[in-house]
Amino acid sequence: MNNKTITTFFNGLAVRSLNQIERIGNKLPHPATLFALFAVLVVVLSDIITRLGVSAVHPGTGETILPVSLLNAHGFRYMYMEATKNFVHFPPLGIVLVATLGIGLADGSGLLNALLKQLVLTAPRRLVTATVILAGILSHLASAAGYVVLIPLGALIFAAFGRHPLAGLAAAFAGVSGGYSANFFIGAIDPILSGLTQSAAEFVDGSIQINPAVNFYFMCVSAILLILAGTWVTEKIVEPRLGSYKGGADTAEPLSKIEKRGLIWAGVSVVIVIGFLLLFTIPSNGLLRDPESGSLIDSPFMSGIITAVLILFFIPGLVYGVVTGSVRNDKDVVKHMSSSIKGLAGYIVLVFFAAQFVYFFKESNMGVLLAIRGAEWLKAVGFTGISLFIAFVLVSAFINLFMGSASAKWAIMAPIFVPMFMLLGYHPGITQAAFRIGDSVTNIITPMMSFFALIVAFAQKYDEKAGIGTLVAMMLPYSVVFFIMWTILLMVWMLLGLPTGPGAPLIF
Repeated sequence: MNNKTITTFFNGLAVRSLNQIERIGNKLPHPATLFALFAVLVVVLSDIITRLGVSAVHPGTGETILPVSLLNAHGFRYMYMEATKNFVHFPPLGIVLVATLGIGLADGSGLLNALLKQLVLTAPRRLVTATVILAGILSHLASAAGYVVLIPLGALIFAAFGRHPLAGLAAAFAGVSGGYSANFFIGAIDPILSGLTQSAAEFVDGSIQINPAVNFYFMCVSAILLILAGTWVTEKIVEPRLGSYKGGADTAEPLSKIEKRGLIWAGVSVVIVIGFLLLFTIPSNGLLRDPESGSLIDSPFMSGIITAVLILFFIPGLVYGVVTGSVRNDKDVVKHMSSSIKGLAGYIVLVFFAAQFVYFFKESNMGVLLAIRGAEWLKAVGFTGISLFIAFVLVSAFINLFMGSASAKWAIMAPIFVPMFMLLGYHPGITQAAFRIGDSVTNIITPMMSFFALIVAFAQKYDEKAGIGTLVAMMLPYSVVFFIMWTILLMVWMLLGLPTGPGAPLIF
């Protein structure tokens, strides 16, 4: 059997496997129904593990964590009283609604369509996939905006090139969420994780200093690796499996003079808006910096980044509409914004049930218990060296399927693994880097991820039959390849003894 035959066999096997995953997944009920069933399952399981007397000791605080049954009077009162609060406070809901107001005006005025036309005319086709993934990785700087803005934009860009929009959605999702811990800049999550690492490392060395850039070198190389790997997966696995798109694509006809003029003035407005944002953030006493520390990472600007997204779409959309005549008065503005919100009706219904599931899971303490017990198991196994870190990545990836918050997981895991690995001779930086790999690669295949329901809704725009099975089958190749390549990078990094960032040598 020659190499070509072997390759053909494994490619066919992979496609058949993914198709089977999709068929099984799509036999499940509607995502909204599924989340409702998950919520019911959490209620039942919370009572079972409470009756079994399951408990765990939080390694950071020493507090005994007990499960909370929701199948009793307390649980019934909680579910009854908190249903509305769970829905309203579900993080993706407000972010999506606010961002959509700005995006709706930019779309309704014709700005996004003109930008896509211009992209079709000017962008090299061979670089589109890599560019979308790169944009996804960079979007981490904008907190959750990448999920709301870039993922649907990735689908639109691929459609504009006559490619399957779901492949563009997948590439963007892989960059935004699968490569969550890779970047070329320090993001908002870095000081949070490094602070937790610092506290844990002080158990062994009270004088050690862990800075937010402790993983910077490793994350930069990781970003390059994931762009290459993500491009390969998109073009060699995902897109061929999806086949040709039957929904049509934007034509590459030249922009009219009025459209070009609208783009120019919209561009000018973007420069002005960015200028004001820089004025409020660059000076050490800038209005949107932290008023006490002067920090930009942990600042009002980063906390309210979705407002910047709203403005960066709303104002250029308004300017473009006024110049081209697609926006003549305030009624047109409201019409375009309202139209975009109408398109979220299905998502809003889905979010109600998804929110109940996530908050029931949190209230029951099941996620925390699973994370602590998993971490204790890995400690008891007694792996050493590279095998220890591979196992650690695997456990981090597994726990991430059930507990979405990176900071919450690290708050539990760091007090165990950072001191333990320090005593084995490893600097906390490499331990944190290994955790971040596991925390990223399964983001794109777990319904526990807060924005998973939103991505399903985006996919249904291009395939009304798309469900959780469709998305998992589409994203699983990214998850597997990212895990393999990222773990290999970690192994090579350790073998070469490279520092993960400034002041973070491999050996402690």
